[in-house]
Amino acid sequence: MFTGIVEETGTIQAIKKTGLSMALTIAASKVTSDVKLGDSIAVNGICLTVTGFSDNQFTVDVMPETVKATSLNGLSKGSKVNLERAMSANGRFGGHFVSGHVDGTAEITRIEKKSNAVYYDLKLSPELTKTLVLKGSITVDGVSLTIFGLSDEIVTVSVIPHTISETIFQTKTVGSTVNIECDMIGKYLYRFLHKTEQTKSNQTITEAFLSENGF
Repeated sequence: MFTGIVEETGTIQAIKKTGLSMALTIAASKVTSDVKLGDSIAVNGICLTVTGFSDNQFTVDVMPETVKATSLNGLSKGSKVNLERAMSANGRFGGHFVSGHVDGTAEITRIEKKSNAVYYDLKLSPELTKTLVLKGSITVDGVSLTIFGLSDEIVTVSVIPHTISETIFQTKTVGSTVNIECDMIGKYLYRFLHKTEQTKSNQTITEAFLSENGF
């Protein structure tokens, strides 16, 4: 479990591809200060397991499904990535509930500076936007952000200068691909209500149902 508050940006040191999977070696300092084998670290919002580490770097394995569903395949040696360790029980909860299970990717279609903030338009699949709400939360490349605009395919988020300077948002341009995780609570509520509606629909007594059952 994560909060969407990025702790530092790391640098890709090596990428080893084996078939459809890959292993990433990432240079970092803060997240490696207390790392152990098997720990979870969010890399651009993706929960990955530490398989090796030293004082200034760590290695993670990436499964084929994760490669397919995220932007990791676009990384190269020297790429910057957002990093966050799993939430500790005694820490402050600064963002929102983030699982590190990416729902899909989005394309940045607009970047516009407004006063002390920068607005980003993100083009998403309608399958993702239907679980979102205006002023709700969304995770973009591991960063917890608030939704300020919402349509069937476009989500607008506002990013303050501090977040831009402390994350890989400073490297993003129009056309860049970002990882998206929709709000966990919203997804569960949508699923529950959708299944409830289906169940009610299936239980509707019709003339055909009565006839088929001997009435």
